[in-house]
Amino acid sequence: MTQPYNVLFLCTGNSARSILAEAILRKDGGDRFRAFSAGSQPKGEVHPFALELLRTMNQDTAFARSKSWDEFATSDAPKMDFVFTVCDSAASEACPVWPGQPMTAHCAVPDPAAATGTDAERRLAFADAYRQLSNRISAFLSLPLASIDRMSLQGKLREIGETRHSLL
Repeated sequence: MTQPYNVLFLCTGNSARSILAEAILRKDGGDRFRAFSAGSQPKGEVHPFALELLRTMNQDTAFARSKSWDEFATSDAPKMDFVFTVCDSAASEACPVWPGQPMTAHCAVPDPAAATGTDAERRLAFADAYRQLSNRISAFLSLPLASIDRMSLQGKLREIGETRHSLL
């Protein structure tokens, strides 16, 4: 078996979307992937609704902590194969230089942590973000990574990122 692919999910606060994406890939990616998440301006804690949703879905949350993307830009950090931004804010920021020249893509998902309304409505926003991320990660996992050329792969990643959430 080849080495697992390292995948980093980025958002600004690293409290909701990137944490959910990391959890999904940890669960669905099996031994083929190692998932990580980080933020440009980490909140310092994972949103309680994100943790609640993951626990409700019987997913491990021991990995979940809000951390800076600086942890992954050092020479001793794991070499990333893929870096995905999951919010528009992080996508527009100047990112660190990632060791290993990973493939990158932007997959915007509305921020459930910014949702307003009742707790039930806010929980629904987290469930919707999870669904959108899960659908995009599923599409990513179906790509023939070992046999596709870099340019074609970049195009496929862009297509996945541009998929409108209403179609998912």
